[in-house]
Formats: sequence, C-alpha cells, structure tokens
Amino acid sequence: MSEKKMTSSRRHHLKSLVLSIAKGILEKECAQVKVDKENYMSENCPPLSLPGSTQELQELCKKLHQQIDKVDEERYDLEAKVGKANKEIEDLKIKVVDLQGKFKKPALKKVRLSADQMLQALLGSKHKVSLDLRSNLKQVKKEVKEEVADVGDWRKNVEDKAGMDGRKKMFEGEA
Repeated sequence: MSEKKMTSSRRHHLKSLVLSIAKGILEKECAQVKVDKENYMSENCPPLSLPGSTQELQELCKKLHQQIDKVDEERYDLEAKVGKANKEIEDLKIKVVDLQGKFKKPALKKVRLSADQMLQALLGSKHKVSLDLRSNLKQVKKEVKEEVADVGDWRKNVEDKAGMDGRKKMFEGEA
C-alpha cells in the first residue's frame, strides 16, 4: 500500500494549528507561574511596614538578616542536593553507555605453551629469557664441619676444667 503524500497547504494548516495550540498552552503556563509567584510572596513575605524610630528599624533589619540567612542555608542545601543528583545522573549515563557498548567475549581456546614460549610472547623476541631455574640458582659449596673430638669420661673432663682446687674439692665433697 502506498502512502498518500500530504499536500503543502494541508501541512501548513496543521502546522499553524499546532503552533496556535502550543501558544495557548504557553500563555496559560505563564499566567499560572505569575499566580503561583504572587501566592508564594503573599504567604512568605508580608507587606513591609516601616517603623518610625531607629531602634525599631534596627530590629527589623536584624529580623530580615535572620530570614536572609535562613533562605541562604536552604538555597545552599538545595544546590548541594541538585549537584549530587546531577553527578549521579552523569554516572548513570556513563554506565548506560558502557553497558550498550559492551560486546560478548569470545570463548578462549586452551593453548599449551612452555614457560619460555609464554615469556617470549609477553616480552617479545628482543628479550631472551630462559626459565632454566636450575641454572639461575647460586651454587653453594658444602663446608665440612669439624666434629668435636670424643669427650670421653665426663668426670675426667670436669677435673681438667676445674681451675681452682677448692672448687674441685667442694664438687667432690657433695658427690
């Protein structure tokens, strides 16, 4: 079935209808914003009555400064919330882009390589490394320890080592 093309006069008429409807909606929205603003101002900002004395003026100024500080704190808190929400939105957008861009990883085949071949594949042909671990080890010569000569009879050894006769006699006296 072939689609019938719209005539230019019909298209122009529909376009002007859509624009006139959109213009009416925008006007209604602007009027609603003005009404909302007036309602908010009447609730939160009572009409200003200037007192006559300077002390009353100072009190009014202090009160206004406190209200300004309160509004500034609220504005700061809201700005922080909006900034945090914007950062979170950006992070989520990045995640979405990452997830859309991912592709399925192919199944890898098992390949048998020796350790030398793996190192050559990783490091390239310029580096020649051999994994003959035994050749890389230090060679240690075994030292032969001199064994202590037979001690023999321990009593004789004690008598030989006792330098003072008094100690030797005291030792013999206890035994």
